[in-house]
Amino acid sequence: MEHLYTHNPVFENRYIWPVELFEYLEAEFADQLLEIGKSFLGQPIYRFKLGMGNTKIIAWSQMHGNESNATHAMLDFLHTSKRYPELSKDLSQKITLDFIFMLNPDGSEKWTRLNAQYLDLNRDFHAEAGAELKFLKKMVKENNYHYALNLHEQRTIFTTDGTHPATLSFLAPSESVERSVTDNRKQSMAVISSVFDNMKDILPNRIARYTDEFYPNATGDNFIREGLPTILFEGGHFENDYLRRETRKFYTIAFYYALKAIADLNTSTEGWEKYFEIPENRETHYDIIYRNVKLNTNHHCVLDIAVQFKEEIKPGDEEISFIPFVVEVGNVKNKKGWEEIDCIGKKFICETKYPKLDQPVSFKIE
Repeated sequence: MEHLYTHNPVFENRYIWPVELFEYLEAEFADQLLEIGKSFLGQPIYRFKLGMGNTKIIAWSQMHGNESNATHAMLDFLHTSKRYPELSKDLSQKITLDFIFMLNPDGSEKWTRLNAQYLDLNRDFHAEAGAELKFLKKMVKENNYHYALNLHEQRTIFTTDGTHPATLSFLAPSESVERSVTDNRKQSMAVISSVFDNMKDILPNRIARYTDEFYPNATGDNFIREGLPTILFEGGHFENDYLRRETRKFYTIAFYYALKAIADLNTSTEGWEKYFEIPENRETHYDIIYRNVKLNTNHHCVLDIAVQFKEEIKPGDEEISFIPFVVEVGNVKNKKGWEEIDCIGKKFICETKYPKLDQPVSFKIE
């Protein structure tokens, strides 16, 4: 698998400091780089160009600032291609890829989903209230692309089957609330089917389909509605991998296979039906569940406490931190935890009688 993936050692952490990325791109790829605009806080937004083929692709990373896997995937793909030139040689003759690094650099710096105006760029298609989305839309309008790759990450709550995490999920977005299977969607489905076929053995039981509910303000839904076949990527959880190093690897390989499928299919819909063989995301897990917790109440009270990690970048840190928050208290038997702690015979130690919902964990179990 090494010829398909070697990680870029310049970017070891999940968190990517925008300035470090910009300096790297300017030093290594100046002749393939173009500044297409600036963020709300004045940071550059770069387009990187790869290849000279007839099939044209637009892709973008970190529309949501706290989703760095796609940025890593492009950096790792370029690093791997440098070591194994044959990986991209054929691709470069068949496709032209315009890749927008960090569409939301302000949110990326603060490790937040939103931009500096507190807007979700993926729900800003019509309003264009944010500073950044208009640059992506301008490129799409001017360049007659054949495909779009809308690159994201998803939460740890999703699995493929109630047991295995949905490490990668894909979607051919709907064009309407009816979710009709149009020719545009079939083109997207054909690419996803090819990726799944190439990866199902190296990532067994961990590839899913994202829900195809239509979102009227979402970027991918509107691009495909306007005639641009769009493929949504979602990088998710892998067991014991909250820094998503394994996810990063498989995301990069999937990115390569998507480019290869686009090059080979060349707008064909061959094999699109296999898309529906991919299992749908299931929302089944929390990060931690404390089972059978006996509270310090006057009456007998035993319950479960579910915890999810919230991610943040602290001032001066080079990597994100994970802050456990209480998200559900009571009977949590309908969910599983990636870690489950049986508290029978143990003490619940807390300043309050009950754990507080939507607050950082302030209790101990001893």
